[in-house]
Amino acid sequence: MFALVDCNNFFVSCERVFRPDLQDRPVVVLSNNDGCVVARSNEVKALGVRMGTPWFQLRETARRRGITALSSNYMLYGDMSNRVASILRSYSPDVEGYSIDESFLQLDGISASWESAIAMGCSIRECILRWTGLPVCVGIGASKTLAKLANHIAKKRPEFGGVCDLETLPENRKIALLAEIDVGEVWGIGGRTAARLRAMRIETVHTLRDAAPKRLRAHFGVVMERIASELQGISCLELEDVALPKQQIISSRSFGENITRLEDLREAVSTYALRAAERLRSQNSVCGAVQVTIRTSPFLPDARLYRNSIVVPLAEPTGDSRLLAGAALCGLERIFRKGYEYKKAEVMLMALSDRDVRDGSLFCDAARDSRSVRLMDVMDSLNRNYGRGTLHLASAGAGQQQWVTRAENCTPRYTTCWDDVPCAYAK
Repeated sequence: MFALVDCNNFFVSCERVFRPDLQDRPVVVLSNNDGCVVARSNEVKALGVRMGTPWFQLRETARRRGITALSSNYMLYGDMSNRVASILRSYSPDVEGYSIDESFLQLDGISASWESAIAMGCSIRECILRWTGLPVCVGIGASKTLAKLANHIAKKRPEFGGVCDLETLPENRKIALLAEIDVGEVWGIGGRTAARLRAMRIETVHTLRDAAPKRLRAHFGVVMERIASELQGISCLELEDVALPKQQIISSRSFGENITRLEDLREAVSTYALRAAERLRSQNSVCGAVQVTIRTSPFLPDARLYRNSIVVPLAEPTGDSRLLAGAALCGLERIFRKGYEYKKAEVMLMALSDRDVRDGSLFCDAARDSRSVRLMDVMDSLNRNYGRGTLHLASAGAGQQQWVTRAENCTPRYTTCWDDVPCAYAK
C-alpha cells in the first residue's frame, strides 16, 4: 500500500500561511526574474489563467481582476517542504520525497494500526494543516501510480474530503471513476504519448488498465506495460528511500538586466559555478568536466542573437569551487563575443563520480587534495550557518550586481531569517 501526499497550490499556500489577507483572493507566484506564472490559486485558475503565462502578458489582466502577483520565495518554500516531510516521517519511516510538494509513503504494516487507511489519511491531512497551515490531499492505492491517481481524484472530487483510497472503493464505483478520467492524467504519460493512445482508442484510465499488455509493449515499450500493471494494482515501482546522486548538476539563471560587459558575465558565471559546486559536494561527488553556456534573449532580432557553449575538461576530478569556477571562467573567455546583450548564463558540471571511489592518477597530490576537501568543508559549513554567500570567491563579486535575478514582489523569509520572523503584538 502506498500513499501520495500532495500540498495544494503549494507556493501560493506557503504565502497565504503568513499573509491571511490573501485567503480567497486570486494569487499567482512568478518564476525567476518575475518571468512567468509558476503557481496559481484556485481563484486564478477559475479566471482561465494558464500555467507558464508570461507576466508581461498578464499584467493588465491582473490589474483589472485584482490578481496579486508575488515573486518566488524559494527559501520559504524549501523550509515549509521540510516541515511537511518531518510530519510525514512521524506516520511512516518509509518516505520518498518525489518533489518539493509531493511525497510517497509506504503503508505496509503501518495502516494496520489504524481503523482504516482513510482514517490515517485524514489524520495526516489534519495534522499538516494544524502544524504548518498548508492544505494537502492524500491518495492511497496498491501501487505508486494508483496512489498518484487517487490523489488526483481527491483534489478534483470534493465529495472525497481530500482523501481517496481506491482500494476500499466498490469495484463498480472505481470503474466509473477510471472511465471518466482522461488517459493523459496518468502519471508518466505525456501529451504526445496520450495522443498516440487516443488514436488507438485508449482514451481513459479504465481502457488503459484493461488494454492487452503485449499490444502496449509492442507500441510503447516495457514502461507502458508497467504503467498498465500498476493501474491493475501490481506494484512495479519501489519506494526510493535514498535519492540517487545526480549525473549532471546545472546552475542557471536569467539576468535581471541584459549585460554586455565580460566583467559582469565573469561574476555571474563564477557565482553559478559556486552554487553548482555546493550541490556537487552535498552528494559527495566530484566533477570531471565543466560546460559553460551564454546566450542573448531569444526574442531579439536575428542579427542580435547569439548563443554558444563550451566544455572544459579537468585534469583531475574535483569538488573544489576554486578549480571549478576557474574552468568555467576559462571557457567563458573563449566563447564571449563583444557587442551582444546577454540575458542568461549556465554552468553544468559533467562526468560526475563518487568522491570516495575514483581512479588514482600519476600526478595526484594526496596532501593537496586533503587540504582542498577540508577547505571546502569549512566553506560549506560557514555558508550553511551564516547564509549563502557569506564566504565566496572574489571572482563572484560583491554588492548588488547588475545581473542579479529580479524579484520585485518577494515576501520575507519568515521561517529561515531572524530579521524576517513575523511578530505578534498584544493590544
